[in-house]
Amino acid sequence: MGELFHGKSEYTDEEFTGEELEDNEMLENGNEDETEDEINHESEAHSDDEDRDSGEDEESGKDDGFEDDEEEEWSEDDRRILRRRRRVRNQLIAYAVVFVILAALIAGGVVVGRTAVGAMREKKEAEEQAKLQEQMQAQQEAEAAHEVVIAAPESIEEIEEEPEPDRLGNLVHSHIAEMPLEDKVAGLFIVTPEAITGVRTVTQAGEGTQKALNEYAVGGLIYFRHNIIDEEQLKEMLSATVSMSRYPIFLAVDEEGGSVSRVAESGIDVIKVGDMASIGESGDATQAYEAGVNIGAYLNELGFNLDFAPVADVAGSGNSVLGDRVFGSDARLVGDMVSSVVDGMQGTGVSSCLKHFPGIGDTDSDTHEGRVETTKTLDEMRSSDFIPFQAGIEAGAEFVMVSHVTVSAVDGDAMPSSLSKTMMTDILRNELGFQGVIITDALNMSAITEYYTTEEAVVKAIAAGADMLLMPEDFNAAYDAVMAAVQDGAISEERIDESLERIYRVKYKNMVD
Repeated sequence: MGELFHGKSEYTDEEFTGEELEDNEMLENGNEDETEDEINHESEAHSDDEDRDSGEDEESGKDDGFEDDEEEEWSEDDRRILRRRRRVRNQLIAYAVVFVILAALIAGGVVVGRTAVGAMREKKEAEEQAKLQEQMQAQQEAEAAHEVVIAAPESIEEIEEEPEPDRLGNLVHSHIAEMPLEDKVAGLFIVTPEAITGVRTVTQAGEGTQKALNEYAVGGLIYFRHNIIDEEQLKEMLSATVSMSRYPIFLAVDEEGGSVSRVAESGIDVIKVGDMASIGESGDATQAYEAGVNIGAYLNELGFNLDFAPVADVAGSGNSVLGDRVFGSDARLVGDMVSSVVDGMQGTGVSSCLKHFPGIGDTDSDTHEGRVETTKTLDEMRSSDFIPFQAGIEAGAEFVMVSHVTVSAVDGDAMPSSLSKTMMTDILRNELGFQGVIITDALNMSAITEYYTTEEAVVKAIAAGADMLLMPEDFNAAYDAVMAAVQDGAISEERIDESLERIYRVKYKNMVD
């Protein structure tokens, strides 16, 4: 490129003013190619330049010869190249200007667009806010209107919620419905295994037990010290008995702790629980709970499912026939102890039984030996004797054993409580609210047998509200008497079914979730 500018190679803007104007006009008209007119203009311009150069040379008095010709030739080429470069530069400048303008327009459009979008968003948010306020106001008005409706009782329609299905009740009902009357009646009795087998002392469940259970589907069997030889024998006997029974069966025992402990006294290696009087003296209900757990645990392990304990009687001021079997003379303390034993025992799967309702703790006579009567009024019993039983019921005790004590001030007929509708139905069932199984104390005690025949005792007990009959003096006579009472209509089958429902609710309690 340096050769192109050899000699006179610099030109002023004035020398190319006309040419630049022409080039700009061409650019404005959009012609980028060299047309024939442009070539002519360039030739004319070239001639003018040559004339002007010649004049200048003459004035300067210079005569370069060959060098001047060469300079004139390169000057023409230089001018052509420069014009092209200017044209390209001008086009680039024009394009750059257009690009800048377009960029400015786009940027302006973006700004305007963002502004517009922001404005629209603000407007939308304002509308939503207004709509939300309207909804809140409408809701407040609706709530206010609703409150007014609630204030008008006549306009309220109560919606009764449907109770949840009684799955246990349904299971019990279906079971009872399939039972023949003979099995229903037998199911009300808890007797010794000797009473149904005729064997003097039962220590195993063999063919005699199987035959007896097939004939009499008793509700339960109770075992005493003479039925226990050792742990293995006891477990085998109880397990075999369960397998032989056509229905779930109660296997019961008197295991109170202390002096009345049939299993612990047998020599089987179990935790020895002390008497209840000592626990009561400690004032620590936790000890009572532990006693219930310990007793229930080993009974369950051996195969028992019902324990006739705890004793809920309140000791009187004198010598009680129950001795150290009671927790004490403070009814509230006894109640705490009783409820703790129930919690502990039933937590092991063994049903507990409160005894001896309505309370014989202050009597000095034994119903095993004859008639026993208390002169307490109903109010006196409510303020003392009933308190532990109420506590045990609220703790969930599944059985209550009713004693044979006569409460003359309450029962005008002076009937033993085990045969009294007033004591069992009116007070225990209705007043204290017990809905579990009511069982009589042993019906072979003198307080019953000296005044009533077996047949009279069992029929009166069922009619008065007892659900189960414990150890009548003559089981066969007792069974036949109840069967005859139902068949004769003295006792309805529906009444038998009511007791069976309570019994089987306990037996089937672990069969539903």
